Amino acid sequence: MFIPVHDDNPLKSIPFQYVTLTIIAINVGVFVFTAMGIDPSVVSSFAVRPEELFFVDVVGGSAPATNDLIAVPEAFTLVSYMFFHGDIWHLVGNMLFLWVFGDNVEDAVGHIKFLIFYFACGIFAALVHAYAVAGTPMAGVPLIGASGAVAGVIAAYLMLHPRVRVWVLAFKVIPMQISAAIVLGLWAVTQLVMVIIPQVGPVAWWAHIGGLVAGAVLILFFKRPDVPLFDRGLA
Repeated sequence: MFIPVHDDNPLKSIPFQYVTLTIIAINVGVFVFTAMGIDPSVVSSFAVRPEELFFVDVVGGSAPATNDLIAVPEAFTLVSYMFFHGDIWHLVGNMLFLWVFGDNVEDAVGHIKFLIFYFACGIFAALVHAYAVAGTPMAGVPLIGASGAVAGVIAAYLMLHPRVRVWVLAFKVIPMQISAAIVLGLWAVTQLVMVIIPQVGPVAWWAHIGGLVAGAVLILFFKRPDVPLFDRGLA
């Protein structure tokens, strides 16, 4: 419904969002590399496949007798899956949200802690997805994309800056400025609705839910002590 373009929220504690931009650059670089005719089984090797993850009890190395071209330890795929995307729109959507909202979360927690926060949200998102689809045909489908980690960033931003004004494209074409609470709140509610409605398709909605929960909880512990929640003190 809303495509975020820019937020009126200058950085306060860091001079530049180095980690956010580095993550975006790596994602773009990986996508360009995989788009150059790379065997799909290479991408699958770095994806989270729940049935393989549970076969080795998450941390037991790489699952034997799989169709993956590279024997990647299943625990490592909980991180590597975040850097691969199925198509250009999958990539652009995730990176756009990260570009608009990631800098202020990085500002609130610091560079190193933001990197840990991002990965923790993505890992928790993958585990929630894996447990949610265990025993279903989806357990054999590879999970890729930064959506879970980005959902954590969205949740953190909502906890920190719900009153900040965000420029968006409504219905993809109409420019307007509305509060982050509306933009991101509607996105979060949509994810909740989609896990209730039976879906057939490639979107891992439970990973989004896992990322949202992780981000909302972790920001309470990761943010600097002087950073208020919910824009308290904002004139």
